[in-house]
Amino acid sequence: MKLCRFGEPGEERPGMIDHNGDLRDLSDEIADIGHEALTDLSLDILSKLDPMKLPLIDHPVRYGPCVTGIGKFLCIGLNYSDHAAETGAAIPEHPILFHKATSAVVGPNDDVVMPRGSTHTDWEVELGVVIGKPCKYVTEEEALDYVAGYCIVNDVSERHFQTQLTGQWTKGKSCDTFGPIGPWLVTRDEVGDPQNLAMSCDVNGKRMQTGNTSTMIFTVAQCISHLSQLMTLHPGDVISTGTPPGVGMGMKPEPVYLRTGDVMELAIDGLGTQRQEVRADE
Repeated sequence: MKLCRFGEPGEERPGMIDHNGDLRDLSDEIADIGHEALTDLSLDILSKLDPMKLPLIDHPVRYGPCVTGIGKFLCIGLNYSDHAAETGAAIPEHPILFHKATSAVVGPNDDVVMPRGSTHTDWEVELGVVIGKPCKYVTEEEALDYVAGYCIVNDVSERHFQTQLTGQWTKGKSCDTFGPIGPWLVTRDEVGDPQNLAMSCDVNGKRMQTGNTSTMIFTVAQCISHLSQLMTLHPGDVISTGTPPGVGMGMKPEPVYLRTGDVMELAIDGLGTQRQEVRADE
Protein backbone atom coordinates (compact mmCIF):
# COMPACT_ATOMS: atom_id res chain seq x y z
CA MET A 1 0.00 0.00 0.00
CA LYS A 2 0.89 3.61 -0.51
CA LEU A 3 -0.41 5.66 2.42
CA CYS A 4 -0.24 9.44 2.59
CA ARG A 5 -1.51 12.55 4.31
CA PHE A 6 -2.99 15.44 2.35
CA GLY A 7 -4.30 18.91 3.09
CA GLU A 8 -3.02 22.19 4.45
CA PRO A 9 -0.40 22.16 7.24
CA GLY A 10 -2.00 21.08 10.50
CA GLU A 11 -5.18 19.96 8.72
CA GLU A 12 -3.91 16.87 6.90
CA ARG A 13 -6.20 13.89 6.32
CA PRO A 14 -5.18 10.26 5.75
CA GLY A 15 -5.18 8.93 2.21
CA MET A 16 -4.28 5.97 0.06
CA ILE A 17 -2.97 5.84 -3.50
CA ASP A 18 -4.94 3.36 -5.63
CA HIS A 19 -3.57 1.16 -8.45
CA ASN A 20 -4.29 3.92 -10.97
CA GLY A 21 -2.18 6.38 -9.00
CA ASP A 22 -5.24 8.32 -7.83
CA LEU A 23 -5.65 9.67 -4.31
CA ARG A 24 -8.38 8.16 -2.11
CA ASP A 25 -9.65 9.55 1.20
CA LEU A 26 -9.18 7.28 4.25
CA SER A 27 -10.78 9.66 6.74
CA ASP A 28 -13.76 7.35 7.35
CA GLU A 29 -11.45 4.43 8.14
CA ILE A 30 -8.68 5.87 10.33
CA ALA A 31 -7.98 9.15 12.09
CA ASP A 32 -4.49 9.68 10.65
CA ILE A 33 -1.31 7.93 9.51
CA GLY A 34 0.23 7.81 12.98
CA HIS A 35 1.15 5.39 15.74
CA GLU A 36 -2.04 3.30 15.82
CA ALA A 37 -2.29 3.07 12.04
CA LEU A 38 1.25 1.70 11.72
CA THR A 39 0.74 -1.59 13.57
CA ASP A 40 0.71 -4.86 11.64
CA LEU A 41 -2.95 -5.35 12.60
CA SER A 42 -4.00 -1.91 11.37
CA LEU A 43 -2.02 -2.23 8.14
CA ASP A 44 -3.55 -5.65 7.53
CA ILE A 45 -7.06 -4.20 7.94
CA LEU A 46 -6.27 -1.33 5.57
CA SER A 47 -4.83 -3.74 3.01
CA LYS A 48 -8.19 -5.51 2.79
CA LEU A 49 -10.03 -2.32 1.79
CA ASP A 50 -11.04 -1.84 -1.82
CA PRO A 51 -9.42 1.50 -2.70
CA MET A 52 -11.85 2.00 -5.56
CA LYS A 53 -14.71 2.24 -3.04
CA LEU A 54 -13.01 5.02 -1.08
CA PRO A 55 -13.85 8.66 -1.88
CA LEU A 56 -11.79 9.94 -4.80
CA ILE A 57 -9.88 13.20 -4.35
CA ASP A 58 -9.77 14.56 -7.89
CA HIS A 59 -8.47 18.06 -7.32
CA PRO A 60 -4.89 19.22 -6.69
CA VAL A 61 -3.81 18.82 -3.09
CA ARG A 62 -0.80 19.44 -0.92
CA TYR A 63 0.82 16.28 0.39
CA GLY A 64 1.90 16.57 4.01
CA PRO A 65 4.57 14.49 5.76
CA CYS A 66 3.50 10.89 5.20
CA VAL A 67 3.49 10.07 8.93
CA THR A 68 2.47 12.12 11.95
CA GLY A 69 3.44 11.96 15.61
CA ILE A 70 7.12 11.32 14.93
CA GLY A 71 8.82 10.75 18.27
CA LYS A 72 12.40 10.39 17.09
CA PHE A 73 13.98 11.42 13.80
CA LEU A 74 17.19 9.39 13.74
CA CYS A 75 19.76 9.75 10.97
CA ILE A 76 22.68 7.58 9.90
CA GLY A 77 25.70 9.50 8.64
CA LEU A 78 28.32 8.49 6.06
CA ASN A 79 26.49 5.26 5.25
CA TYR A 80 27.67 5.06 1.62
CA SER A 81 31.39 4.47 1.13
CA ASP A 82 31.62 6.74 -1.95
CA HIS A 83 29.85 9.54 -0.08
CA ALA A 84 32.29 9.17 2.82
CA ALA A 85 35.14 9.39 0.32
CA GLU A 86 33.84 12.58 -1.30
CA THR A 87 33.68 14.26 2.12
CA GLY A 88 37.15 13.00 3.07
CA ALA A 89 35.85 10.90 5.95
CA ALA A 90 36.95 7.42 6.98
CA ILE A 91 34.59 4.45 6.62
CA PRO A 92 32.85 4.14 10.02
CA GLU A 93 33.13 0.95 12.08
CA HIS A 94 29.60 1.37 13.43
CA PRO A 95 26.59 3.35 12.20
CA ILE A 96 27.10 7.06 12.87
CA LEU A 97 24.01 8.45 14.60
CA PHE A 98 22.72 11.99 14.79
CA HIS A 99 19.29 13.49 15.42
CA LYS A 100 17.23 15.78 13.26
CA ALA A 101 14.67 17.83 15.19
CA THR A 102 11.08 16.78 14.48
CA SER A 103 10.27 20.48 14.01
CA ALA A 104 12.22 20.23 10.75
CA VAL A 105 9.61 17.91 9.24
CA VAL A 106 7.58 19.26 6.29
CA GLY A 107 5.72 17.87 3.31
CA PRO A 108 7.56 16.47 0.28
CA ASN A 109 6.84 19.46 -1.94
CA ASP A 110 6.92 22.25 0.62
CA ASP A 111 9.50 25.02 0.30
CA VAL A 112 12.89 24.53 1.92
CA VAL A 113 13.70 27.71 3.80
CA MET A 114 17.33 28.64 4.28
CA PRO A 115 17.81 30.10 7.77
CA ARG A 116 19.27 33.53 8.35
CA GLY A 117 23.01 33.53 7.76
CA SER A 118 22.98 30.32 5.73
CA THR A 119 25.59 30.10 2.98
CA HIS A 120 26.18 26.33 2.81
CA THR A 121 22.76 24.66 2.52
CA ASP A 122 23.02 21.23 0.86
CA TRP A 123 20.80 18.40 -0.43
CA GLU A 124 20.78 14.69 0.50
CA VAL A 125 18.36 12.11 -0.92
CA GLU A 126 17.85 9.28 1.57
CA LEU A 127 15.75 6.20 2.19
CA GLY A 128 13.53 6.77 5.21
CA VAL A 129 12.36 3.89 7.42
CA VAL A 130 9.23 4.22 9.58
CA ILE A 131 8.98 1.95 12.61
CA GLY A 132 5.64 0.20 13.15
CA LYS A 133 5.91 -1.43 16.59
CA PRO A 134 8.10 -1.17 19.71
CA CYS A 135 11.56 -2.41 18.87
CA LYS A 136 14.28 -3.25 21.41
CA TYR A 137 17.22 -5.65 21.32
CA VAL A 138 16.23 -7.10 17.96
CA THR A 139 18.52 -9.13 15.72
CA GLU A 140 19.36 -8.24 12.15
CA GLU A 141 17.33 -11.24 11.01
CA GLU A 142 14.13 -9.98 12.61
CA ALA A 143 14.71 -6.22 12.28
CA LEU A 144 12.69 -5.65 9.11
CA ASP A 145 9.60 -7.16 10.78
CA TYR A 146 9.44 -3.98 12.86
CA VAL A 147 9.20 -1.71 9.81
CA ALA A 148 5.81 -0.25 8.89
CA GLY A 149 7.07 1.17 5.62
CA TYR A 150 9.52 3.31 3.72
CA CYS A 151 9.59 6.84 2.30
CA ILE A 152 11.83 9.44 0.72
CA VAL A 153 13.67 11.83 3.03
CA ASN A 154 15.62 14.91 1.97
CA ASP A 155 18.17 15.32 4.75
CA VAL A 156 18.74 19.00 4.02
CA SER A 157 21.92 20.19 5.74
CA GLU A 158 23.56 23.53 6.48
CA ARG A 159 27.23 22.53 6.29
CA HIS A 160 28.65 25.58 8.09
CA PHE A 161 26.24 25.09 10.98
CA GLN A 162 27.02 21.36 10.90
CA THR A 163 30.80 21.54 10.97
CA GLN A 164 31.83 25.00 12.17
CA LEU A 165 29.40 25.86 14.96
CA THR A 166 30.96 24.04 17.89
CA GLY A 167 28.99 20.92 18.72
CA GLN A 168 27.35 18.04 16.91
CA TRP A 169 25.90 17.66 13.41
CA THR A 170 22.38 18.21 14.73
CA LYS A 171 22.89 21.99 14.49
CA GLY A 172 23.15 21.85 10.71
CA LYS A 173 20.44 19.25 10.27
CA SER A 174 17.55 20.61 12.33
CA CYS A 175 16.65 23.95 10.79
CA ASP A 176 12.96 24.47 10.08
CA THR A 177 11.89 22.73 6.80
CA PHE A 178 15.10 20.66 6.65
CA GLY A 179 13.19 17.37 6.81
CA PRO A 180 10.85 16.85 3.83
CA ILE A 181 9.22 13.40 4.13
CA GLY A 182 7.00 11.56 1.67
CA PRO A 183 4.96 11.78 -0.50
CA TRP A 184 3.92 8.28 0.53
CA LEU A 185 4.58 5.72 3.22
CA VAL A 186 4.98 2.54 1.17
CA THR A 187 4.39 -0.54 3.30
CA ARG A 188 7.18 -3.04 3.70
CA ASP A 189 5.35 -5.78 1.82
CA GLU A 190 5.15 -3.62 -1.31
CA VAL A 191 8.78 -2.51 -1.12
CA GLY A 192 10.19 -5.98 -0.54
CA ASP A 193 13.99 -5.74 -0.42
CA PRO A 194 15.00 -2.27 0.81
CA GLN A 195 18.58 -2.92 -0.34
CA ASN A 196 17.82 -2.68 -4.03
CA LEU A 197 16.29 0.74 -4.59
CA ALA A 198 17.64 3.25 -7.12
CA MET A 199 17.69 6.84 -5.91
CA SER A 200 18.43 10.25 -7.40
CA CYS A 201 18.49 13.97 -6.72
CA ASP A 202 18.39 16.72 -9.35
CA VAL A 203 19.07 20.39 -8.68
CA ASN A 204 17.71 22.84 -11.24
CA GLY A 205 17.24 19.95 -13.65
CA LYS A 206 20.82 18.71 -13.36
CA ARG A 207 21.44 15.23 -11.96
CA MET A 208 23.60 15.60 -8.85
CA GLN A 209 23.08 12.31 -7.01
CA THR A 210 22.68 8.84 -8.46
CA GLY A 211 22.81 5.86 -6.15
CA ASN A 212 21.31 2.61 -4.99
CA THR A 213 20.61 1.35 -1.49
CA SER A 214 22.58 -1.78 -2.41
CA THR A 215 25.77 0.19 -1.72
CA MET A 216 24.96 1.07 1.90
CA ILE A 217 27.75 0.28 4.36
CA PHE A 218 25.19 -0.72 6.99
CA THR A 219 21.94 -2.22 5.72
CA VAL A 220 18.53 -1.13 6.94
CA ALA A 221 18.35 -4.27 9.09
CA GLN A 222 21.78 -3.59 10.58
CA CYS A 223 20.85 0.02 11.37
CA ILE A 224 17.60 -0.98 13.09
CA SER A 225 19.26 -3.74 15.07
CA HIS A 226 22.12 -1.47 16.14
CA LEU A 227 19.82 1.35 17.25
CA SER A 228 17.56 -1.08 19.12
CA GLN A 229 20.49 -2.10 21.31
CA LEU A 230 20.82 1.53 22.41
CA MET A 231 17.19 2.68 22.77
CA THR A 232 13.65 1.50 22.20
CA LEU A 233 12.34 2.43 18.79
CA HIS A 234 8.64 3.32 18.86
CA PRO A 235 5.87 3.37 16.23
CA GLY A 236 6.25 6.47 14.10
CA ASP A 237 9.98 6.85 14.70
CA VAL A 238 11.79 7.67 11.45
CA ILE A 239 15.28 6.50 10.53
CA SER A 240 17.00 8.25 7.63
CA THR A 241 19.62 5.83 6.38
CA GLY A 242 22.28 7.92 4.64
CA THR A 243 22.94 9.45 1.24
CA PRO A 244 24.90 8.41 -1.87
CA PRO A 245 27.60 10.62 -3.42
CA GLY A 246 26.87 13.85 -5.24
CA VAL A 247 26.12 16.27 -2.43
CA GLY A 248 27.08 19.90 -2.85
CA MET A 249 29.91 19.89 -0.32
CA GLY A 250 31.63 17.13 -2.30
CA MET A 251 31.67 18.94 -5.64
CA LYS A 252 35.04 19.58 -7.29
CA PRO A 253 36.89 21.84 -7.72
CA GLU A 254 34.66 23.87 -5.40
CA PRO A 255 31.58 22.97 -3.33
CA VAL A 256 28.19 24.00 -4.70
CA TYR A 257 25.43 25.07 -2.34
CA LEU A 258 21.77 25.96 -2.69
CA ARG A 259 20.58 29.47 -3.44
CA THR A 260 17.18 31.16 -3.41
CA GLY A 261 15.04 29.93 -6.29
CA ASP A 262 16.86 26.62 -6.73
CA VAL A 263 14.68 23.54 -7.16
CA MET A 264 15.46 20.07 -5.79
CA GLU A 265 13.78 16.98 -7.26
CA LEU A 266 14.26 13.65 -5.49
CA ALA A 267 13.19 10.13 -6.42
CA ILE A 268 13.50 6.58 -5.08
CA ASP A 269 12.17 3.54 -6.92
CA GLY A 270 8.59 2.80 -5.89
CA LEU A 271 8.49 5.57 -3.28
CA GLY A 272 7.46 8.48 -5.47
CA THR A 273 9.11 11.86 -5.96
CA GLN A 274 9.68 15.09 -4.08
CA ARG A 275 10.10 18.63 -5.34
CA GLN A 276 11.17 21.58 -3.20
CA GLU A 277 11.89 25.17 -4.09
CA VAL A 278 14.47 26.97 -1.98
CA ARG A 279 13.80 30.36 -0.45
CA ALA A 280 15.45 32.49 2.19
CA ASP A 281 13.91 33.03 5.60
CA GLU A 282 12.37 36.43 6.08
